[in-house]
Amino acid sequence: MLQLTPALDGGGVERGTVEIAQAVARAGGVALVASKGGRMESALARAGGRLIRMEVGRKAPWAIRANAKALAELIRAEGVEVVHARSRAPAWAGWFAAKATGVPFVTTWHGVYKENFPGKSLWNGIMARGRPVIAVSEFIAEMIRVRHPSAEVVTIPRGADVAAFDPAAISGARTAELAERWGLVEDPRPVVMLPGRLTRWKGQAHFIDACATLRERRGADDFLFLMVGGEPDSPYGREMAARIRERGVEGCCALAGHCDDMAAGLKLASVVVSASLEPEAFGRVAVEAQAMGRPVIATDHGGARETVEDGLTGWRYPPGDAQALADAVQAALSMDESAREHMGLAGRTRVMQRFSTEGMQRATLEIYDRVTGRG
Repeated sequence: MLQLTPALDGGGVERGTVEIAQAVARAGGVALVASKGGRMESALARAGGRLIRMEVGRKAPWAIRANAKALAELIRAEGVEVVHARSRAPAWAGWFAAKATGVPFVTTWHGVYKENFPGKSLWNGIMARGRPVIAVSEFIAEMIRVRHPSAEVVTIPRGADVAAFDPAAISGARTAELAERWGLVEDPRPVVMLPGRLTRWKGQAHFIDACATLRERRGADDFLFLMVGGEPDSPYGREMAARIRERGVEGCCALAGHCDDMAAGLKLASVVVSASLEPEAFGRVAVEAQAMGRPVIATDHGGARETVEDGLTGWRYPPGDAQALADAVQAALSMDESAREHMGLAGRTRVMQRFSTEGMQRATLEIYDRVTGRG
């Protein structure tokens, strides 16, 4: 089978691509991925997938036509039985190629695609032409049904690798290496961690504001707000560093930069925050943190309403409300160790039951079997 994604640089779409390639390979199939490639090429190879290097993300009409022709040739040459598109430009080329070759066409709707100017609805609508369209959450499924009532929608939540994101599987050496890099070796303070790309909609600014509020309330730097991910030397990273200085929280708020071992990073956290200002289609951070047995504080919209149970596995708060975020962090830090561990266990149990990578892989393979007539 053939998956289509613009790049393999490390986002949720790319990780899902690799995870499904792994499932196909383990089931004895041939897992092809048409993409320009990127940092996750080696991960794809380890998973048993094969990269077909193509610029399938190009949006110009002539490029889509050229890609459609190339994909049709690939489908015939490799005996592809299913085309699975994960992004809009590749989906247009893939749909034309699938029509030309008579191969089933499946899509996964990964994002909250905006329709804020003329023609955008038509452009986005290619994702609704999958038979079926896989929605990564019920939030996304309902959005598709409203916009495209005739779409055949199946919800398959993205998942966490509960074996990789298992606190018992993370060695002391792994956490010690990160603790050394982040200056935490001799720092006993609880860590409030915000993982995610350094971009405005991920909410780093009000995370810093919540830190300032909490410091004022507690009258001490007895906690550490740590932002993990992205490049601190980027323009937005420098803006956030300036905000830390302006709010006077240099002693209890920091930018950690990119992390290649997020499971170990999450193990160093006492509580994990997902502060996105716009709704997350699913929100893998919240699920991976819960798989690691960490209480989660998430904004109360989008996929978080399905993945974080308020009061049971964490807390939800109004998007952009720094005061409410500070309240939730205060509640988390005020819990005794036993209560925090109980909440963490509830989160891990729920992820294992509902949001595992294995479950997502199994459900997707069932879709492939159905559209090819095997199921």
